[in-house]
Amino acid sequence: MAAANHYELLQIAQDASPQELRQAFRRLSKRYHPDTTELPAGQAEEAFRQLQLAYLTLSDPERRRVYDHSLIKPAPAPVRPVRLAVAQPAPVRRALSGGEWFALLLLGLAVVFSLVLGVGLAWARGTELLREPSWWPGGEQTAQTFQPSTAADVVPAAPSGAAVQPSAAGA
Repeated sequence: MAAANHYELLQIAQDASPQELRQAFRRLSKRYHPDTTELPAGQAEEAFRQLQLAYLTLSDPERRRVYDHSLIKPAPAPVRPVRLAVAQPAPVRRALSGGEWFALLLLGLAVVFSLVLGVGLAWARGTELLREPSWWPGGEQTAQTFQPSTAADVVPAAPSGAAVQPSAAGA
């Protein structure tokens, strides 16, 4: 039954008329009166006493004005954002577990097996294991020089309105 203020206790708006205030008090007094409620006696007496205090305060115009003035809270001061230094977690060095060592061993074995398999297949096929790339300067491979094409390699362009027929040599 503890309410933040008298208006919430009586379940009315802050601008309620005296008639609405009286109706709310009568309705709630029937609910919380020690003789008519099912609440334990101590709890019912405390609730009814708070209800009477709220009605007594709000039914008198002068007391209500003072009470309303006490409810007005001053505007809060603007809050400056506070920058908190976030502590970085300290690096933790720990020993590798048995499972981690086993995973590293399997990874190393897979790399070695892949290299052996690749080199073995290249050797079995007879390919060179080390070959200098064609773009490497000073390589043993000879550079192909530009040779102008011969007249036999040149195909004359077709006239602009002529139909193009496939050559017999290409078929």
